[in-house]
This record gives sequence, structure tokens and C-alpha cells, in this order.
Amino acid sequence: MNTDITNLAINTIRTLAIDAIQKANSGHPGLPMGVAPMAYTLWTQFLRHNPHNPQWANRDRFILSAGHGSMLLYALLHLTGYDLSLDELKNFRQWGSKTPGHPEVHEAPGVEITTGPLGQGASSAVGFALAEAYLAAHFNRPGHEIVDHYTFALVSDGDLMEGVASEACSLAGTWGLGKLIFLYDDNHITLDGETAMTFTEDVALRFQAYNWHILKVADGNDIEAIARAIQVAKDVHDKPTLIAVRTVIGYGSPHKQGTSGAHGSPLGAEEVRLTKEFYGWPQDKPFYIPDEALRHYREAVERGAGYEAEWQACFRAWQAAYPDLAVEWERAQSGQLPAGWDANIPAFPDKPVATRSASGTVLNAIAQHIPTMIGGDADLAGSTKTLLKEAENTWQGRPTARNVRFGVREHGMGAIVNGLALHGGIIKPYSATFLTFSDYMRGAIRLGALMNLPAVYVFTHDSIGLGEDGPTHQPVEHVAALSAIPNLTVIRPADANETAAAWHTAMTLSGPVVLIFTRQDVPVLAGDHIRTGVARGGYVLAGDDSVPDVILISRGSEVHIALEAYQTLTREGVRARVVSLPSWELFEAQDAAYQERVLPSGVTARVSIEAGVPLGWDRYVGRQGIIIGINRFGASAPYETIYEQFGLTPGAVVEAARDLLKK
Repeated sequence: MNTDITNLAINTIRTLAIDAIQKANSGHPGLPMGVAPMAYTLWTQFLRHNPHNPQWANRDRFILSAGHGSMLLYALLHLTGYDLSLDELKNFRQWGSKTPGHPEVHEAPGVEITTGPLGQGASSAVGFALAEAYLAAHFNRPGHEIVDHYTFALVSDGDLMEGVASEACSLAGTWGLGKLIFLYDDNHITLDGETAMTFTEDVALRFQAYNWHILKVADGNDIEAIARAIQVAKDVHDKPTLIAVRTVIGYGSPHKQGTSGAHGSPLGAEEVRLTKEFYGWPQDKPFYIPDEALRHYREAVERGAGYEAEWQACFRAWQAAYPDLAVEWERAQSGQLPAGWDANIPAFPDKPVATRSASGTVLNAIAQHIPTMIGGDADLAGSTKTLLKEAENTWQGRPTARNVRFGVREHGMGAIVNGLALHGGIIKPYSATFLTFSDYMRGAIRLGALMNLPAVYVFTHDSIGLGEDGPTHQPVEHVAALSAIPNLTVIRPADANETAAAWHTAMTLSGPVVLIFTRQDVPVLAGDHIRTGVARGGYVLAGDDSVPDVILISRGSEVHIALEAYQTLTREGVRARVVSLPSWELFEAQDAAYQERVLPSGVTARVSIEAGVPLGWDRYVGRQGIIIGINRFGASAPYETIYEQFGLTPGAVVEAARDLLKK
């Protein structure tokens, strides 16, 4: 039974959301109004967190996957004592506020993940839970459980419609992630109307088929039933739980509750008045927080301090018993790499090798020094070469292996890797698939870039060099498309030694990195300048320090075509230079003096070559240069034939250079 204080506390959430959205004249009031009772129950009775230390390592994670309902989260954070002022709530959706329209992880303390694109939060929650399971298996010892927390996600109908959620939730059930609990806002309404129009499946049965534990709460205002369900969910240890709570969107709004009208627009002044009248709320006090309700919520501060103090005592006992493990823990939590992590990265001899194969060698050399580095592939380990040797694979009921087998689920894989990175303690989680399938996971990659996550997205089979598999599998636009994502570092190395340098660079960057590798063998480059050159995004690979007549620019496997052309031009007496430009983003981050040394502005005779669309290369060749690329899809044939037929040859580069030098 709801008491006076619980009703007061629940309606405080609702009215704060209503007022903030009305003031902004923008937002989604329906979700906070409908789910406030379940959010209140979770946050006051079950969620173990410390408002004064939002980064406490063993806190429960709360993920608002339905990010459009962001005012629910902002209200909870303010009320429970996080460093989020009431003024920030009043500044909802405004320039410079900590309360943007959808939650952003780096804005307000207590926001665990950036959400909004539906399905992403639910899917990344699987990554959070996977991280908890792996870290618990790695660090816990009998009688010393320093990793022991839950991941709660509030999900909507829209979240569970998205295919990415199906991919990730299927894996969560297969792995048996018992500390993952979904609170499903089952309100039967989407933006366009009733879910009966588009979404008639039995969601509970679907999740039961995924091997989830299913609970149902018939009345979203019944906090006792909600509390019982959450407790039962916590007591189930061998599978994740979906709690379907039947709610009413926009609850309390006389004319809009239960309709799509409450979903994505302010209620309007008159409807706000009527809704507050229904709640028994003061009409002339916007952003009103009753003292009694605030005191009730702020109990979370003392409670949270107690949770953390209890954990700290356990941690100190564990630290004393396992000092070496404790050092590793502190390093992992801070995201630092251990001393000597790169000691075994090899230098490759002069023997042609596919960069995907070189990548596998380098990855294994790095991972042997970093036991909390985990990742995997989309059912392509034999092709992507990302399998960690002598490490176990995830399996049914076994989520705690270093080789994470995602199955054919690129989008879910990307979102789960994001969750691994967000959780903390997992160093440089990675995923792997073919480059052409980066389209399938683009939504997750974009969010990883938006959140500046320390994740590595590996893509192999990088071009028409794939050969006989043909245009469906030959990426031509994908490198350019990935390069268009802000805050994402894309590195396409030319050979095995650039690959080693690319991995080294990826490990030292704070944000997300895409590594792109070949299927076909390519010659190996030599030189002490390669690692530094790759780290700077571009460097002079061939040619002396004199001002060149022509500059040949490339990245990836086509660098070798440029090198062959360079040799021909040099024999003809042309002062040529080859610039390997594996990462535009890293090169653009260099100072102007370095960029000028590599690409002197006075040299306008420039030719670029890449087995992909020309988009973007104009910034490096200039208006007078020539771009050699592909403006069509690929073809099925041996890759040598395709390169010849598409004009990606040393002869074509030489001819272009000659034409420029005649001008």
C-alpha cells in the first residue's frame, strides 16, 4: 500500500518532470509520470549507490534505456543528493546545462550511459552485466567478494522493438547473466499510437525463449508488488530477469494519460494545472519539492555512504590478503596500462602477410599482459584473427571467458562492447567483424564516439582485396563513412609493422578507435620511423628531405601501389615522395609545422590512391591534384584482377603524376 510519504515522493518526481518539460516547451513527460512508482521503489529500496561518490566501483548500475524520459533520471539524481542542482532541472534542454534532452554520460554525475537511440541502452546493459561477471570471476576470492553488484535497466516498448536489443538480450540469456534486471515500462503506447498497431508479440514469451526469468506486475502504481518482483529477480542467479510492469503513460493527466499525446510533447499549461490538481499539488509553485519528500530521498546519502564504507572494509581485507591482485585492481579501475604491456609487440620480417594476421599476433602479444582486456567477434574468429590463444570462450551459462563469442550479431556486439567500456575495469574491450558489416553496428559505434569510450572496433576484409566474395562483401564506402563520425579515430595500416603501430596507438588513446585490416597478404615495410609515423597519423614513407616534384598519398594496402609508382618515377628522374596516411584523424591533430613537413603546401602535384570512394581525399590532394579511387561497387574475381580492372595500379598512379607534372 502506498503511504502518504510514498505518494508525495512519487508525485515529486512526476511534477518535477512536468514542470521542467513545460518550461523548456520540449520533452517527454509521459514516461516519468507513468514509471515514477517503479523508479521510486528501485532507488529507495534496492539500488546500492552513493550519491556523494558516483564512481564507487561496486555501485549498482542504473541505465535509463528509454532516454527520452530523461527528466525521470534528472529528478532522481537531484532528489537523492547527487551534484545536480534544482537550477539545472529548471535549465532542462538548454544550452550549456547538465540536463540535455537525452542523458549524456559526461554531463550529469550519476548518468551511467548516453541513451536516446532506442535499444542501445538495453543492449549496453548486457555489456555492463558481462563486465561485472568477468571482473567478479577474476578478482573475487572465497570470502572476499569485492565485485558484487547489479545492473538495472528501465526499458520501453520501443527499446524492445529494436533489433539490437533482441541480439544482445539473446546473448544475455545464453550467458546466464543473473545480475541483469530489466524493468519494462509496459504501457502499450508509442509515439505514433497504440502498440497494437505494430507490436503484438508476447514480449514475456520472447524473453522466456531467450532464457530470461519473467515476472509481471499488473499495476504500475503498486510499489509493494514492484518491490516483491525486484527482490525475486535479485534472488535468481542463473538467468537475467525481465519484470514487465503494466503502467499508464502520462498517469494523472486527465486528457492525455494512456495516449500517445503524453509521449513526446509538453502537456500544456491547462493540462499541467489539471494534472497537479489530480495529484493534490500546489498550482502556484513550479518545481515544488516538499521538505518531507526531500528528506526522504536524501536518506540515500547516508545509506550510500554506509554501503561504500561496508565495501571499503571488505576491500581492505581483500587487499591485505591479495596485495598483488589489489595492485592490478587499482590499475584496471583507473584504466592504466601495466608496465611492459607492449614489450612483446613484434617487429615483422620482410615476408608478405595479411594485416589481419599481423593484428592477431599483436593483439595476443598485448593481451597477455592485460588480463582484463576482453573482446571477441561476430562468429568470424577464424577470419578476423582476434581469438586470444589459450583463453576460454564464452558459452551457455558461462559469461566469464576472455574470448567473447557474440555470434552473428554485429549491432548487439557493438553495444555490448560499449557497455564493457562504460562499466570500468575492462581495459580496451574490442569487437571484430568484416568491414562491410560495420554498417550493422554503426549506431553503436556512433554512440561509442559520442561517449568517447576506450573501445576498439576491429574490421577486417577491408576492400576489393577481398576478391571472389564479390560486391556484397567488398566495402568501398565504409572507410569514408567511419571517418565521417566525429571523435572516432580510424586507422587503416599499410602492412604488418604499421599494424603493430596501429594497435600500440589504439591502446594509448583515450577514445574509441577503428582498426581496419586486409584479408590479402601485403609486403612488409621497414623502418624505425613507422611506429612514430602511425601515431602521428601520417609520415613520409619514401623520398628524401628535398622538396618533391610530386607527392603520392595513400593508406592501407594501396600504399604499396604508391611505392611501386614511386620507384618508376624515381627512375625517370622525378623527385617523388610517398606519404602513408593511415589515420586522417591523428594527422589532423598534429601541429601545422609537422603537417607542412609531411605535405608541403607549395607542392600542388599530388595523387592519392585508395580502394574506396574518393570522398574526403580532396583535403589532401587539393584542387589541382588527382584522386584515384572507386566510384562503384566491387566485383567477384581474384583481387589482382579487380585492382587491374578498376585502374588501381602503379601505372595509373605514374600516369596521373606525369599528367600533373606537365601542367
